[in-house]
Amino acid sequence: MTVSKTIIAAALLLSAQAYAQTVPTTGTLVVVPAQGEVVTPNDQAIATLAIEEQDKDKAAAASRVNQKMKQGMDIVRKEDPQASLKTQGYYTYPVYPEDRPLPAGAAAKPRVPTAWRVGQYLEVKTTNLNGLPKTVAAAQKILTLNNLQFGLTPATTRKMDDKRIAATYQNLNERIASIAAAMGRKTSDAVLDTVDFEGSGNYANQEGRAAPMMMRAAKMMDSGEVAEPSFEPGETTLQMQVVGKVRFK
Repeated sequence: MTVSKTIIAAALLLSAQAYAQTVPTTGTLVVVPAQGEVVTPNDQAIATLAIEEQDKDKAAAASRVNQKMKQGMDIVRKEDPQASLKTQGYYTYPVYPEDRPLPAGAAAKPRVPTAWRVGQYLEVKTTNLNGLPKTVAAAQKILTLNNLQFGLTPATTRKMDDKRIAATYQNLNERIASIAAAMGRKTSDAVLDTVDFEGSGNYANQEGRAAPMMMRAAKMMDSGEVAEPSFEPGETTLQMQVVGKVRFK
């Protein structure tokens, strides 16, 4: 019984293959999506440093922020002369006391701030990843590390783009060869009609990009010296999608 079932299954398989081979494919247009990616170590860091002060006197808080931001910038420039600095996000807002329930029938009084919070951010962009821990530790004597991102410089991105295109086109050729074999045709019978490196058709997603590695840092320590933090720049994966239209002779 088992032998008979095996023979029948084999016969059906051969019949299906024979039928597939008889389906004409001349002039067939096949849409082939493909993708490629390259991985490269990150070579750039963007650190966001911050300072915030609180005082009953708004001018006093602002003065301390201005002074400490200048000191922090001087420290960063001394530790990493090649770094690019950009101040941003200056803010001032009032601090109000906690609201308490009013007695029945009591009229609400205008809210009066008890203090003022003033702060500012500093963006530091650098390629000196080896010296980054020392630079940040020195800056944390005055400022806090609010955010840190690792990524690629524009020059590295342009350089890796050539490799990314080559990897994507290679994957497209490999998939065309596999499709031709499945159709019982030779790769030489396939003519590449269109190549869409934007992947703009409905059959492809938009070009994927790796999310930058991000980390949050705690507030600076109260002591004068700050231990150097540990950073791992990691890698970035650059992806590309392509869609090819192939017509068989």
